[in-house]
Amino acid sequence: MPKYNKLVRDKIPDVLESAGLDYTAYTVSNDELKNYLGKKLTEEVTEFLERPSLEELADIQEVMNGILQAYCWTETDLEHMATSKREERGAFTKGIILREVVAE
Repeated sequence: MPKYNKLVRDKIPDVLESAGLDYTAYTVSNDELKNYLGKKLTEEVTEFLERPSLEELADIQEVMNGILQAYCWTETDLEHMATSKREERGAFTKGIILREVVAE
């Protein structure tokens, strides 16, 4: 039986039960959840980089939603922060690559 020890979507146990599969799972504390969400974010970003698709991007967004909840932040908090940074430093739409900065 494969061992995973990774964060999965909330309905995965239901899917496994419906398929008649035996499994073991447990629920972690919020502090542990933050750690697992960080690992899951890395996993999903890696998958997106290997196979860019809207589906993989949606997985990243779902992990980000979990992170927001675990830290008691809201989507509004995130959007305000993104807007503030965009207004101060810009976005990532022009494809500008900084090669070097020469100090005088």
